[in-house]
Amino acid sequence: MAPLDSTAVLRSPVLILLAGFLLHTATCKPNTAVSSVLCNSGTYTKGDPFAASLAAVLADLESVAPSRPGYDFRNISPYPNAFAYGHAACNRSLSASDCAACLAAAKTAVIGGCDARIGGRALLIDCNVRYEQYPFDD
Repeated sequence: MAPLDSTAVLRSPVLILLAGFLLHTATCKPNTAVSSVLCNSGTYTKGDPFAASLAAVLADLESVAPSRPGYDFRNISPYPNAFAYGHAACNRSLSASDCAACLAAAKTAVIGGCDARIGGRALLIDCNVRYEQYPFDD
């Protein structure tokens, strides 16, 4: 009988564990359940320049954050007459496409919950989006 190769025995469980992890990661979908939506009490009107700033910030958060290391991104609108500040972040275990899907859901939640407000935050299980009319730290 040939001696048992200990490295072959160790490789098998490691490969099985690694394959299981990769399979779980590849099939995992973001949890887009809304934990909370918080809104600033201040408002803006639809014709207000802040509306254009906010639209630019939210679009940027949704498109750029999934490509950033750690899925964490802060920005400011390019319109100096009515600045909007934003922050978006995703659970780091998500794929970039799942982060993007989660942020799309967060954007929908914050727009729907904080319509015409100068600040809002949507906290979902796997991501969050915040915007304000002033600079902030999370």
